[in-house]
Amino acid sequence: MEAGGLEWLLVPVHQLVSWGAAGAMVFGGVVPYIPQYRDIRRTQNAEGFSTYVCLVLLVANILRILFWFGRRFESPLLWQSIIMIITMLLMLKLCTEVRVSNELNIKRRSFADFDLNYFWHWSKFADYVQCVLTFTGVTGYITYLWLDSSLFVETLGFLAVFTEAMLGVPQLYRNYQNRSTEGMSVKMVLMWTSGDTFKTVYFILNQAPFQFSICGLLQVFVDIAILLQVYLYSYYPQKPVSHTAHPASTKAL
Repeated sequence: MEAGGLEWLLVPVHQLVSWGAAGAMVFGGVVPYIPQYRDIRRTQNAEGFSTYVCLVLLVANILRILFWFGRRFESPLLWQSIIMIITMLLMLKLCTEVRVSNELNIKRRSFADFDLNYFWHWSKFADYVQCVLTFTGVTGYITYLWLDSSLFVETLGFLAVFTEAMLGVPQLYRNYQNRSTEGMSVKMVLMWTSGDTFKTVYFILNQAPFQFSICGLLQVFVDIAILLQVYLYSYYPQKPVSHTAHPASTKAL
């Protein structure tokens, strides 16, 4: 009787925990961008945010969605990609509007110019949308043609999560070049580390495709390496080097 009563209690608790973990997976990745979005709106200054972060995350999550068609994984991971794509598009829209409004005598640049010198530095949000739709259409068509190839599908999945896993590398390299973490938000790095750790544990416990777990571990490793830089450059200052002011973050700011 007691065992039955205990089971009656544990089942809904387990369900609530599962729902909570799924919700954290879906929305947790976009949380760091909310204060950044509000700050850009408030200051009307988008220089502290690299729009290449949006590019990397859009590519990674579009590829992840295409991977889902070849190998069905956990639904929360699919919804996470959809929410992240919407978030990055909103960030791009705001950053483009702010940047254009702050520039004088700006020459109109568009996606249709196909000028690599101004790639991802266009004058209207619509140009970014055209680029994203073009990339989605091309990769979607290629995926449709090769969907029966397990090698292609597994490679697609690896590229999706590996692209996202490399998101912190530019920040790591920039810190190394400058021999300093000045201007980088330590709180944000801690948020990356906790979020990426949770995400990786979620991948492992839910037996997500192996690409997710491997690249999740790689992402945690990069986060820890950045935290080590914070410690080393704070307590063991390096020889100052001349460098221009840099954004607060290239990953999540």
